[in-house]
Amino acid sequence: MARHIIAAVDEIPPGGRKQVEADGKKIVVFNLGGEFFALLDRCPHQGGALSGGILCGLTLSDEPGRYHFSRAGEMLRCPWHNWEFDIRTGKSWFDPRRTKVRAFPAHVEAGARLVEGPYQAETFPVQVEADYVVVEV
Repeated sequence: MARHIIAAVDEIPPGGRKQVEADGKKIVVFNLGGEFFALLDRCPHQGGALSGGILCGLTLSDEPGRYHFSRAGEMLRCPWHNWEFDIRTGKSWFDPRRTKVRAFPAHVEAGARLVEGPYQAETFPVQVEADYVVVEV
């Protein structure tokens, strides 16, 4: 897999998302409390753009009239037909073994570890000898 630098960390705030294109694929990147996850921006049902979906949580019930809400902001609801997907895995809530959105690895790397850009300043070695600055050209 090719690596793509898509944004500075502060461009996607916690709870936020950003749609990008990499290798001809539309991808949506999510920040869940400082952890980043990337999903193909296409619902497997009928192709709705998941980048326009609603972030929601997980509501479970162990008996009628009793509900437990958890994982706030970690589920994504397709804007077309409300299919829900786990942002962390891409798996659908209703049929996680068979229906899922393609997930891509996403992580944070220090800027100094990334490939240098096309612009580089010309540098020269500098030494201080006694009270004089000497530049070697």
